[in-house]
Parts: sequence; structure tokens; C-alpha cells
Amino acid sequence: MPAPENHYLVGLDLTGRRVVLVGGGTVAQRRLPRLLAAGAAVELISPETTPAVSAMAGAGELVWHRRGYAEGDLEGAWYALACTDDPEVNAAVSAEAERRRVFCVRADAGVRGSAVTAAVGRHDTLMVGVLSGGEPLRSAAVRDAIVEALHAGRIADRPGPGELGELPGVALVGGGPGDPELITVKGRRLLARADVVVADRLAPRELLDELPAGVEVIDAAKIPYGRAASQEVINSALIENAKAGKFVVRLKGGDPYVFGRGFEELLACVEAGVPVTMVPGITSAFAAAAMADVPATHRGVAHEVVVVSGHVAPGEPTSLVDWDALGRLRGTIVLLMGVERLALFAGALLAAGRPADTPVAIVERATTPAQRVTRSTLDSVAAEAEAAGVRPPAVVVIGPVAALAPMREDGGQTAGGSFETGGEHAW
Repeated sequence: MPAPENHYLVGLDLTGRRVVLVGGGTVAQRRLPRLLAAGAAVELISPETTPAVSAMAGAGELVWHRRGYAEGDLEGAWYALACTDDPEVNAAVSAEAERRRVFCVRADAGVRGSAVTAAVGRHDTLMVGVLSGGEPLRSAAVRDAIVEALHAGRIADRPGPGELGELPGVALVGGGPGDPELITVKGRRLLARADVVVADRLAPRELLDELPAGVEVIDAAKIPYGRAASQEVINSALIENAKAGKFVVRLKGGDPYVFGRGFEELLACVEAGVPVTMVPGITSAFAAAAMADVPATHRGVAHEVVVVSGHVAPGEPTSLVDWDALGRLRGTIVLLMGVERLALFAGALLAAGRPADTPVAIVERATTPAQRVTRSTLDSVAAEAEAAGVRPPAVVVIGPVAALAPMREDGGQTAGGSFETGGEHAW
């Protein structure tokens, strides 16, 4: 039976106050970031440190005394942490802290210090701390469950209008490449607070199922090469709902600023006087390749990556792409929205000097259960893609990296996991 938790849980304002941490190992490495984020004036005492701790000292984030602990080191301290791997040193630090009435954490024996470190997690402006009577794994598990529930909206956390800088108004949220777990923490948190969600077809659909029943979902219906809600209608939906006092999330696939018209929507909101928050997302340009075991770059193979929109064909007056320059490159070209005109793009690159045997990988619906990878070469890819029935959304990766996928135990190359691109295929 674990001991009952009898500590008094309190938040310390350490801004500008001297905190002494004795020991420069991995325990110190874990504790330091939160102390520094709290604004503590940290002094580290240790003859050696890990490279990460040394880098913090080198960057001026803390003062490092390169020696062992000595009596008197806690003079003027507000808080102390004994984090060495020597119990005798930790006991000496704790004893001095007791005499000086300085609260002290003993990393090696928490119950012997005058303070313990809670398992701490953040959710927006909330800080969640959990103590469990000396069972740190239990504390961490409960902390993680609470924070995850807050992020997902399973625990109500809906502040009133104006309590947070992001609310009310509009948030442009990049939903990532399709897998609902690949949205950012901030994106998921804001989505859980939305009154209205304006969603692209290729935004992570599972996330919409998690919304409370009262949330209005507006389908932007921006389907490539098909029916499309005009950008003006989408802008109006964002602005009118925000001006009505509702918090609006514009949920887009991938990253809103990578061929997703996100900046147009931001400009419209700013012009209308509507507060707007930008939340970047994982772009399909790199996620799709990664899920097919294709690195966008690789040492000694590719020193540049160019992401190209396939919305306009080579030679069209409205094209802004220098296909001759791209053909002279030796690195990676990532083509978005390029399936319909793949033969034209491949032809332009070949005409500009790209070798015919340049490897190509096409990743359809990456990061979703329907992901499929088609591998070919530049001179054959258009015909092979047509024969394979390749359909958008798909990302085309052109360059030597497309041939680097490792062989798996079954003897074949990996096809990765799952994928879908939204904002980036919204033109």
C-alpha cells in the first residue's frame, strides 16, 4: 500500500530568484528546461555535465560552477535541487538546505528532501501537477491522461470570450497530412474549443467526429478539379461567424501556407479587423515522402529540396515555375497536385536535362490506411502511374532519394503508413 500523499502542492514564482542545482547529469538535464522557462536564475554546481546541459551554460541560460558541491553554496538560494549520483552529496545539500530553511528536492530519495517535484504538464495557460506518494510512474501516467484529455476536449476547458489571446476570432489550423494524431498539440487544443469549424475535405476527418454536438461544421468543399466553394464565401464564413462572437477554426490539411491559400484567409481576416491566430501543420510535402521511407534529403545524396505546385502546367502563361532551372538541379523535387499533368511535368524535366533514370516515388493518401506507393523512373512514371490507377491526393517525389527506401524483412520495400493532404491540395 503506497504512502498517502501529504505534500502541499504549491506553485513557486522563481522569476529572477537564485536556484541552486547540484549535479550535471541526465536528471539535471530533465529538470533544467522547466526551471529556465520559469525565469529562475539557475546556478549549476558540478565538475561535469551532459552535452545538453553544457550547451545551456554556453548559451548563457545558467551559471555553471565547474566544481563539486561545498558547504555554503546554498546561501541566498530560494530553492535547491540535489541531483548528483552520490547519495552522500545529496544528503549534504539537503542538510544545508534544512539549516538555511531553503526547500530542497532530493532526486535520489524524494521522501528525504523538504520538497518533491510533481509530474507536470501544460495545457495552454493551465499547468497540471500530480503527486502520488512516491510513485513517480503513476504520477506521470495520470498527468499524461489529464493533459491528453484536455488537449482532446474530453475534459471541459472553455474559457469565456477574451480570457485567452486567441479567443474569440479565427484560428488557421494546419491539420497535418491526414492521420489525426499528426495535428499539432496547439491545433488540437484550439479545435476542441471551436464554436464553428470550417473544414476542407482533406482535413483529418476523424477529428470532426470528436467535436461536441453543438459545434457547427462548415464544409469548404474544396475538391481538386471538381466543385469548389469560392474563396470569397470561405472568407465570409470565417469573418461573419467571428464577428458574431464565435471562435472559428479553419481546419486545413497539411500546412495552411503551403499551397493552401491560408495567407489569403489571414489577409481577409486582418482587413476585416478579426483577430487571427496561425497554427502551422506538418506539410504533406515531407510527410508523404517520410511515410514511404523516402527522405527529402540524405547526406551525400541531396543538398536541396524544391517543393513545386502542379496546379499550372509547364509553358502556361500563369506558371511561375522555372522548369529549365529545376531540370538542372540534382537534388529532390517534391511535386504537389501533380497527378493530372504528370506527363507534362516529367517531360519538362527531361527536356531540361534531368536524367531519364531519375527515381520517382508517388505516395497516394499518405498517413491514412489507404496509403499506396508507386515507384518508377522519370521517363516511365506517367505511363506507370496511369496503369496503376494513381489518383489524387498524391505527392510525387523526384530525385535520387526516391530510390533509398530500405528493404524490409519480407523482401520488399516499405510502403510506409498512411497519408492525406488537405490545404496543400485545395487549389
